[in-house]
Amino acid sequence: MNWNTSIRQFHRWISIIFTLTVIANFAAMAVGTPPAVIVYAPLVPLFLLLFTGLYMFVLPYVTGRSRA
Repeated sequence: MNWNTSIRQFHRWISIIFTLTVIANFAAMAVGTPPAVIVYAPLVPLFLLLFTGLYMFVLPYVTGRSRA
């Protein structure tokens, strides 16, 4: 498995974790005032998604479009 495939797989798993933390956040808000840990929990996977997403976005421009 090469580096790009690993980044894509990591991005997919982090997106699942992000979705679960957002669902947990909404569920906690429905019950009452959630603690700060639950409110800010989606931020960690969100920043990881930002960096991996930017990497995958820039990758075709850096490597060139000769590969089709």
